Amino acid sequence: QVQLVESGGGLVQPGGSLRLSCAASISIFGFKAMGWYRQAPGKQRELVASITNTFDTNYADSVKGRFTISTGNARNTVDLQMNSLKSEDTAVYYCTGNLGSRNFWGQGTQVTVSS
Repeated sequence: QVQLVESGGGLVQPGGSLRLSCAASISIFGFKAMGWYRQAPGKQRELVASITNTFDTNYADSVKGRFTISTGNARNTVDLQMNSLKSEDTAVYYCTGNLGSRNFWGQGTQVTVSS
């Protein structure tokens, strides 16, 4: 059973930074793509950033230039560096991995941007 576990969420002031990490129970290079989604209260879950197994990346317009997705130093982690955080970035952030026929999800980590 593939498992994804997120870490790194928390409370940060506007303009601050956080780094989220997603640890997979298998090598991330086994996934066709991995990504980060977020869901704010009362809103639909939305794609934040994704990275393929050929290292192509994609970002939501709202986070371009502020967030960076990358593979971690370990072969089983994908990180999301979030800079210049805004109150509208407040949400539960979920890691996802695609194995072709199936998507796997983590349990989510809360990010709160507030003064």
